[in-house]
Amino acid sequence: MKQAPESDMDIIDTNIIDTNITDMTIIEKRKKMIVEFMNEKTYVPMKARELAAILQVPKQMKHEFSKLLDELLEEGRISISSRGKYGPAETFALAGILEVNPRGFGFVKVEEREQDIFISADDMKDALQGDKVLIALKSSGQDKKKSEGRIVRVLKRGFTDVIGTFHKNKSFGFVVPDNQKITRDIFVPMEKSLNARSGDKVSVHLTSYGDGRKKPEGVIREILGHAGDPGTDILAVAKSYDLPMDFPADVEKELRHIPDTIDGESLDGRLDIRSWQTVTIDGEDAKDLDDAITLTKEGDRYLLGVHIADVTHYVKEGSSLDREALKRGTSVYLIDRVIPMLPKKLSNGICSLNAGTDRLALSCIMEIDSKGNILNHKIAETVLRVDRRMSYTSVKKILVDRDEALLEEYRDFIPMFQRMEELSSILRKKRFGRGAIDFDFPESKIILNEKGRPIEIKPYERNVATKIIEDFMLIANETVAEDYYWQEIPFVYRVHENPDEEKMAKFAAFINNFGYTLHRSNREIHPKELAKLLEKIEGTPNEPLISRLMLRSMKQAKYSTESLGHFGLSARYYCHFTSPIRRYPDLQIHRIIKENLHGCLNERVLSHYEHILPGVAEQASKTERRAEEAEREVIKLKKVQYMRKHIGDVYEGVISGITAYGMYVELENTVEGMIHVSSLRDDYYRFLEEEYCLVGEMTGRTFKLGERVKIIVEDADPLMKTIDFILYNDYDKEEEEFFNYGSRHKINRKQ
Repeated sequence: MKQAPESDMDIIDTNIIDTNITDMTIIEKRKKMIVEFMNEKTYVPMKARELAAILQVPKQMKHEFSKLLDELLEEGRISISSRGKYGPAETFALAGILEVNPRGFGFVKVEEREQDIFISADDMKDALQGDKVLIALKSSGQDKKKSEGRIVRVLKRGFTDVIGTFHKNKSFGFVVPDNQKITRDIFVPMEKSLNARSGDKVSVHLTSYGDGRKKPEGVIREILGHAGDPGTDILAVAKSYDLPMDFPADVEKELRHIPDTIDGESLDGRLDIRSWQTVTIDGEDAKDLDDAITLTKEGDRYLLGVHIADVTHYVKEGSSLDREALKRGTSVYLIDRVIPMLPKKLSNGICSLNAGTDRLALSCIMEIDSKGNILNHKIAETVLRVDRRMSYTSVKKILVDRDEALLEEYRDFIPMFQRMEELSSILRKKRFGRGAIDFDFPESKIILNEKGRPIEIKPYERNVATKIIEDFMLIANETVAEDYYWQEIPFVYRVHENPDEEKMAKFAAFINNFGYTLHRSNREIHPKELAKLLEKIEGTPNEPLISRLMLRSMKQAKYSTESLGHFGLSARYYCHFTSPIRRYPDLQIHRIIKENLHGCLNERVLSHYEHILPGVAEQASKTERRAEEAEREVIKLKKVQYMRKHIGDVYEGVISGITAYGMYVELENTVEGMIHVSSLRDDYYRFLEEEYCLVGEMTGRTFKLGERVKIIVEDADPLMKTIDFILYNDYDKEEEEFFNYGSRHKINRKQ
């Protein structure tokens, strides 16, 4: 290997590695030199001390040199072997995020690789869930086998605090993490336990992450409450996802300067629509009312006004309120509580479009013909006064049930509600006509008692009123997005990219087994083809199976500064404009729209938005995923609590998922549980992935996705958040009576 040239030796100059040097340009230059040195054709991988010797690093500077190597490793610009030898980035290791399975093994997601890399429990080292790790490949993943690797080192920890249940021993304590992906208990010295009692839900701060032999260690920072106390379980989930519960002092200070009512100065230059007949339509328990509707009709033309709370009038860019809203990204709805993006003084007060009060709004007013085409539109700052606060239920009772009392109470508004139903139907027909996909999977509505315990679970009803609001919000979002796309102004779009070609090819091959085909042009598929398929399978036995697999073949929607279109809606332009109280992207684009309306988008401002919007889109996508995961976790927890009262009960459901371990069954009340392969009698079952089914080797009995089955609830574990079913037909009358007895007397079969 050739010696590093003398001109490169300034990399080890004491001024270069001096920790007092703060010039990032100089530091980056030195890092670049190390990378270039390792990329020499004659370079042979070597350990840090060998590198330091060849590069003539002074003895007193070796610690700083090691720090430079660590930073380059974390940035993924160099790699390190399992024996500690350094080389170019691609030589030894790949960097990625570790996802742990509760059984102890894991997968590392590497950005540039399509498939995750399997890590066995023996190769996990001291890495934990969510850590950024360096891995060395053990196998390349050829011949249809998964790539396997071993963790070389942890680059960055995924968390510093863990939520779990404290257990007290004689001389020490330990915390069992709520997150089942954190597979090791955390040791807590008794003097660091805050006198927590066994069964308390706690937040523990890790002081050591342990290793293969030693458990992680930590100190209790907060006692959330006893596990059985009302609300403690949901609070624990919120804390585990690091959802901010309280607003900081600087935000509270800013709130003091926000008025409770609008003043005359705020009305300057606004379109006054207080005389327009205006309603809000929301759920019965909604408190943050951020959208209102007006609708008139002349001849065959509708004038639809979608009026959205003008949050940016009060939340200025760069303010403490704005920084906190961006940090939160979205409001989070956890069944019995809301963790809001904005303080209640705004979300439930001055920004909420409460009936009978003057409020500031940003309105999208659209002229629409009888075929659903937008003939003209106007986006304007407005002042409005809502006449009636309606609920989805009351509007449904008026339009569908013809409830006499409500018809009388709202007789002056009946014509507008009828126009709404009429226009909604037109817009929906047009949207589905162009190929929008409507996945009508039921969401869960969970009713809790005063102690926070679930007493009823049922599908959330979509009715005529929910569809009206959905259709009106969608058309406003599309209209605003298209307007600003053609103005070529920096913007935040809501995008849903086309499905992966390979996944769609597999899906198309699978549905051929049922006699269905998908037309693909140049290996791409138009959403209209999928919409047609959903229409064909509607009401058939295969509908649950095919619609679920179709959904799994699609990508996740996200925010972007590029208008990439929305595949699911079959929309070329789409954004989120209609919920600035609870979503930061909406608030951000309101700010851009208002600056444009006021003629303030000069070159400096446009450059500013081009600079910040990619970060806004990334942060909003990240916090949206966090909120969805937390909401799912709470729903899963409450479903487990509910089903513990129904152990031994018999239900019918649909097979919603199949793995090598067993099959998931979804009940009509939206609860999902697993029938383990080991519980199936009289045969050995094999999982056929290409057909999504389990097949009995001896009997030939098969279980397929979408098939209806009868089950008995066997167990519900709140700690693991799992529900186990057994197949009803696999148990005789004697056992059925045992289960019925167990259900009546709350006896768990495993006890």
